[in-house]
Amino acid sequence: MKELIPPETEVLAGLEMGGIPVATALSLQTSIPVVFVRKEAKKYGTCKLAEGIDITGKNICVVEDVITTGGQILLSTKDLRELGAKVHHVLGVIERTKEEEKTY
Repeated sequence: MKELIPPETEVLAGLEMGGIPVATALSLQTSIPVVFVRKEAKKYGTCKLAEGIDITGKNICVVEDVITTGGQILLSTKDLRELGAKVHHVLGVIERTKEEEKTY
């Protein structure tokens, strides 16, 4: 799967929960830094939506384990862009989407 990571990728963003182990494994194989993206920022602790390095201005590749409708990817991508990231690519391990259910 690491061959599918675009060469301009500066950070891998693993979506909570299933995308995190996949993004971590890809980070270990490629040495590309990884951030963990929550569905919403915690109300305690760091209170961050994306845990890890600063993503401002970075080229991000979002990583998800299973894509069904693409809804969470769209929401998380919007959130990452609002934090200043440049999101241009998404990698999914399994796509379960029926053509008529796609939101992307």
